[in-house]
Amino acid sequence: MKKITNLLMLLAVALLTACDNEIETVPSLKVTPYNLEGTWRLDEWNADTLAENTYVYLVLDSKLTFEMYQNTNSMYTELITGTYKVEEDWRVGDVISGTYDYENGAWNHEYIVTDLYKESMVWTAKDDSTDIQKFVRVDEVPAHIVDEARKPLE
Repeated sequence: MKKITNLLMLLAVALLTACDNEIETVPSLKVTPYNLEGTWRLDEWNADTLAENTYVYLVLDSKLTFEMYQNTNSMYTELITGTYKVEEDWRVGDVISGTYDYENGAWNHEYIVTDLYKESMVWTAKDDSTDIQKFVRVDEVPAHIVDEARKPLE
């Protein structure tokens, strides 16, 4: 009887140990306007964090419009708006591209969207694989940034 008890205990330990070694992977989300909808902050650009006090917030909605709050080209917050689209390119995968409002033209690049999860995503410029941007989902654009962007210049 003692041998059977020891064997059962050994078997239980082996099963628990085997379960610990399994790595659970979460599949990435399908790139759709619905899954992209929300507020995103640029967290890394080409594997580097942004300079202190520099930011880019991107608000995407499922109606294919966007708002971008950024200060990468200025000491003041800029609010940039426009439309975007998502298309599947059989050669590279899901691609996002956009056009700025007020006849300001198209985005500089089309971006291949990969690793889309509930909390993050990666964009790689379709024509420049060294241009890689990692976004993280945030609840909202900070109020002081929104206020600064919407304040008329004096």
